[in-house]
Amino acid sequence: MKQLNFISSLHKSTKRDYIERMINEKVKCVKIAKKYDFHYWDGNRKYGYGGYKFIDGRWSSVAKKIIKFYKLNNKSKILDVGCGKGYLLYEIKKILPKIKIKGFDISAYAIKNSKKEIKKYLFRHDVKRKFPFKKKDFDLVISLGCLHNLKIFDLEKSLNEISRVGKKQYIMVESFRNDKELFNLQCWALTAESFLHVLEWKWTLKKFNYEGDYEFIFFE
Repeated sequence: MKQLNFISSLHKSTKRDYIERMINEKVKCVKIAKKYDFHYWDGNRKYGYGGYKFIDGRWSSVAKKIIKFYKLNNKSKILDVGCGKGYLLYEIKKILPKIKIKGFDISAYAIKNSKKEIKKYLFRHDVKRKFPFKKKDFDLVISLGCLHNLKIFDLEKSLNEISRVGKKQYIMVESFRNDKELFNLQCWALTAESFLHVLEWKWTLKKFNYEGDYEFIFFE
């Protein structure tokens, strides 16, 4: 189990007005965001991403880091849990054209609006339910920005499933290290259910017998 740093620089490149989001009808926005439909992905910024469009090369550096660290090749098989529109899988597939990819997300809208080149590899599924794959079916299972959206009892089930179907695992979740980062996270997060300090995350992962790698992103 290693703490990695694949996403942080990309995460920090986005500017965020924490106070503005908190006072802009946030309770209403939370309810809309949790539907994970057009409003969350491509609607007004107060409901989520404010337009989650494909930007050529934006995810390529992350793809390269994952491929290098986990020694992936054209014979590898990977699963993205909570894949959204599948941009990371698309970048991985561009580098390794014959790699076997699968991805699922709770959002039918995200799957429908994914990259056409990989849409056939994506499907709708709820991370809280058992994954439709065999034990150790994948060389690597990744999950970026998904698991903190689960309540603690569902988090246990999902981590167990990630461990079950993946020979190796890498997850990224939102967290905090101090009061300022907790405040910013509470202001910004629309769909999160588990607001955990890094020490709480590490304790939780160990408690739930997760042995894969992990990364935290912070709202500084």
